Amino acid sequence: MNQAMHWRALTTLDLPAVEAIANRVHPGFPEDQAVFAERQRLYPDGTRLLELDGVSSGYILSHPWRFKSLPALNSLLGAVPPDADTYYLHDLALLPTARGTGAAAMIVGEIQRHARSRGFANMSLVAVNGSIPFWTKHGFRPFPAPELADKLLSYEAAARFMVKRLV
Repeated sequence: MNQAMHWRALTTLDLPAVEAIANRVHPGFPEDQAVFAERQRLYPDGTRLLELDGVSSGYILSHPWRFKSLPALNSLLGAVPPDADTYYLHDLALLPTARGTGAAAMIVGEIQRHARSRGFANMSLVAVNGSIPFWTKHGFRPFPAPELADKLLSYEAAARFMVKRLV
């Protein structure tokens, strides 16, 4: 089956769909709609919605941030720091119908090009839900940061801080 696949800019009208996708994909990591709304408002260039045949099927939330300064789960940022030195991938979520379509690779590549064009030397993220192999396939590597141990545990025991160099 050949589906029409399209990543587009995320709008405030998409927030209920984002919340529904998050609740299905990340039930152990609940976040309020206000968190999604703030990420979209603070850095719209880093938010996208995936549509498969016109149906909301995934999203990505990303933004500039400070290296090794992880935002707490379900928390507001307040602002994108003016001294941001990493491009942070907050969340990538795809419904089961979107997996295996190439949509994830497409958006990871797009966001990587965006981060590089903005002059960031690296991208960083916290891998959860058994996603370390996925992120490794896309060039991210676990990064030793013992000072982040408590923060990573607030996500889950298996959470790993991962980094991809862009230069």
